[in-house]
Amino acid sequence: MSLLSSENIILFSFALIVIAFLYSSVGHGGASGYLALMTIFAFPVAIMKPSALLLNLFVSSISFFFYYRMNYFKPKLFYPFAIASVPAAFIGGFVTLDNTIYKIILGLVLVFAALRLFGIFNFKEKEAVEIKLPFALAIGFIIGLLSGMLGIGGGIILSPILLFLGCATVKESAAISSLFIFVNSFAGMLGFFLGGKTIPTESFYLVPIAVIGGVLGGFYGSGYFSNKTLKFVLGTVILMASIKLIFP
Repeated sequence: MSLLSSENIILFSFALIVIAFLYSSVGHGGASGYLALMTIFAFPVAIMKPSALLLNLFVSSISFFFYYRMNYFKPKLFYPFAIASVPAAFIGGFVTLDNTIYKIILGLVLVFAALRLFGIFNFKEKEAVEIKLPFALAIGFIIGLLSGMLGIGGGIILSPILLFLGCATVKESAAISSLFIFVNSFAGMLGFFLGGKTIPTESFYLVPIAVIGGVLGGFYGSGYFSNKTLKFVLGTVILMASIKLIFP
């Protein structure tokens, strides 16, 4: 990673493992955390989006594997949101936003992600209710479009919605979100490629580092792991990054 000094490479790598670990443990790919981290380390915008999508593919698939094997995945809750989100993410992958607009929108999304890590949007489980298809399609489309444009998977938005509506338990929402992130990231990456762009070499250097955290997080998170201190620290980091993006 020629973008960073030797000292910063070590610090960045450690932070990347922690972020992948924490996000994977709750069924997420970690894009909002990766983007926040890259913002703090002054990565160019051209590298941020493809890197986040690439890391999402690996970490979300690992997380889904662990939650799926524990029988938390409910297909009937996944498809209504994914049907519209996948084509929307594909369209969003084509879109190249102006750097200033990209940073502002990403900054606002990161504020939401940070507040959720602080526990503000962590809704309690409710009695299961049936989701209305038109509503699910609309939510899926909006999240998918944002996912493709910004390089996120959308799980950080979908999972609190599932819990708020009483559609899924915490573990079920983690399983659904992890696959939702994977398909959206794949669609966004495909749109990115077909838009004539390529993944920077630096992005591939980050994959094995994130995979380490993803495997550990998926294993512990699908079982019993929960760490409020790590969530608070990560939320603070993401909030700092969002302020840096919105108010450079």
